[in-house]
Amino acid sequence: MPLISFVRSTLAIILFALALPCAADIVIGQIAAFSGPLAPTGTHMRAGVQLYFDAVNAEGGIHGARIRLLSKDDGYKSEETVRLAREMIKESQPLAFIGFVGTGNVEAILDQNILSEAGIPLVAVRTGSESLVRRNDPFLFMTRASYAEEVGKITDQYITTGYIRIAVFYQDDPFGKDVLQSAEQLIKNAGGTLVAKGAYAKNTTDVAAAVKIIAAAKPQAVILIANTAASAEFLKQSREAGSLAQHVALSTTDAAQVVQRIGANKAEGLALTQVVPDPNSHTVALIREIQNNFAKFKPRDVTLNHTFVEGYLGAMVLGEALRRAGPNPTRKKLRDTLEALKNYDAGGVFISFSPKRHAGSRFVDITILNRAGKLLR
Repeated sequence: MPLISFVRSTLAIILFALALPCAADIVIGQIAAFSGPLAPTGTHMRAGVQLYFDAVNAEGGIHGARIRLLSKDDGYKSEETVRLAREMIKESQPLAFIGFVGTGNVEAILDQNILSEAGIPLVAVRTGSESLVRRNDPFLFMTRASYAEEVGKITDQYITTGYIRIAVFYQDDPFGKDVLQSAEQLIKNAGGTLVAKGAYAKNTTDVAAAVKIIAAAKPQAVILIANTAASAEFLKQSREAGSLAQHVALSTTDAAQVVQRIGANKAEGLALTQVVPDPNSHTVALIREIQNNFAKFKPRDVTLNHTFVEGYLGAMVLGEALRRAGPNPTRKKLRDTLEALKNYDAGGVFISFSPKRHAGSRFVDITILNRAGKLLR
């Protein structure tokens, strides 16, 4: 073949290949707290989600499309969550949302009809609000147990073993009030007595008044319905006030950060509910996968904690729905596929959705900090 003919033929092949359609990136949006008291929570949720996407993209993506995560900081302020979600939908047109943080923040999104107007699903929010479970919004898919299920685990374990006088420390906002309502009923149902309740303002660690109220009631156990910073400060001041009560925090509190803030000696004995398996486990398939990918992709400035696992699990569920939805999915196709996801085995954690229940997991465990600041089951 003459050289000029060869060149023309080769050029034609290249141009034809370039003209072939290729899968566009799948854009997934996240609005969460990356500043303020819940910055570690938002940061670790994002890192867990990103690690899963990194692993998937390294294997060629899903149906040939890479997944791209866009994140914006709402500072844990509900009005910012709403504003930024609208902005992201307009400017970046994400296929789905993931990893929002906070009960009030998610409620604001639903109350303002952000999801329904755009027809966009939101997966794996960092809240287990019973009110959100009951609401069963058609576009919200929760991949963690509810706070009521966490409190139920606490009351079952502690009241049945003699911890009858219970106090509750809670955040004075929709999150705290929702869980407080569940706690009051669950404590009563289990045969316990609510002897005191003390609140603190959202986005603060102003816990002194609550410490005083609860210490005066001399409870045998205190349930902490709070974020990490407030839980740590409450525990610190309670210890300094001489409290010998068993303190049990919901999964919204991170054990390692409590130890970092107040020291292992004051944190020792703090029990915490968990809605995902132990990040240090070597027996759970999900955790082994995360550990392997963590070592391979080396996320920076984060630790492999329970919040990180929660983010990864949520991304894994979204990834499975994307696979089942097929190439070039629409928001509606993805939403419908999520709702039809039943008994999905995410490496030892089982997720099931249905039209009547969009809370997909009921996994709850209780851990406790030892004197070295390490979690034990």
